[in-house]
Amino acid sequence: MSSPRYTRAQALPTILQQRIAILDGAMGTMIQRFKLGEAQYRGEGYNGPDAAGARFKDFARDVKGNNELLSLTRPDVISSIHEGYLAAGADLIETNTFGATTVAQEDYGMAELAREMNLRSAQLARAACDKFSTPDKPRFVAGALGPTPKTASISPDVNDPGARNVDFETLRQAYLEQTLDLIAGGADVILVETIFDTLNAKAALFAVEEAFEQTGERLPIIISGTVTDASGRILSGQTVTAFWHSVRHVKPLAVGLNCALGAALMRPYIQELSNVAKDTFISCYPNAGLPNPMSDTGFDETPEVTSRLVHEFAAEGLVNIVGGCCGTTPDHIGAISRAVAGEQRRSVSPAGAAGVWQGYQA
Repeated sequence: MSSPRYTRAQALPTILQQRIAILDGAMGTMIQRFKLGEAQYRGEGYNGPDAAGARFKDFARDVKGNNELLSLTRPDVISSIHEGYLAAGADLIETNTFGATTVAQEDYGMAELAREMNLRSAQLARAACDKFSTPDKPRFVAGALGPTPKTASISPDVNDPGARNVDFETLRQAYLEQTLDLIAGGADVILVETIFDTLNAKAALFAVEEAFEQTGERLPIIISGTVTDASGRILSGQTVTAFWHSVRHVKPLAVGLNCALGAALMRPYIQELSNVAKDTFISCYPNAGLPNPMSDTGFDETPEVTSRLVHEFAAEGLVNIVGGCCGTTPDHIGAISRAVAGEQRRSVSPAGAAGVWQGYQA
């Protein structure tokens, strides 16, 4: 059976055949630099053409820290962050939707706003990419699906191993709504990221396929897990190899790792993934080292350190897409882009490539 063709980002597989592509850096780190207070998160004092006005002035709960709300109340902040990463050389930028599911937004009492957040976030990223795209360097919007604060595989109660605070169907519905609005807003790629529970990821991937069926669109999928400790496993217990075999059925354009340990400690797991996922591209966007609350960004590594470590991955032929996660800034992304510019992209098995992603090309 032949694979369906991509309806968006048709140029991306060819780009990955030719060079290493650059993903953007952290959204949260950059938002923190604006030092926004509760009033700013509600949109007070912002008078742009798309201002929320007094819409959230009397909202019953505190909203500071709800970064996804800023797409509605402070779109200027989100757009400036996107443009900073694009100016630094990013080929792909992530939408401000890491926590824009009904499941995650319920923590703020804003579940009913999740669809609007996704649509507006995708539109902001789309506008930024369109502004920076050129015929020689197209830019792509990666619609970001985060893991949610809940886990379908692990009990939240140590005294009741069978307890769960979310189920597959709830996650599937939340991710379906999110994906539909990211597509409607102009996303080119779907990025299921920071996966700590493979069952959550399976719900997301099921929903993504469902959204493709409903819309007739077929976007490249990138899947990115996170290794949570030195055991080399994600939180729900799988090794990197087992994780790959659990998600490879959706034929992602790329699979990789992000967040967690930082580049220095991530290396053996990227090596493992590169060895087993021979029929797809590999992505890697680590934190800027380990957390340090005394640092300006919350993480220790400077752009020079992070880019040197990521360059080693590229020089070893392990990666096709690189970028940054927590603690990284446009300076980090610019340094990474320069560091890998002359390196060969990781080769994908010709037989595997034909079966997994080549059939999606227009």
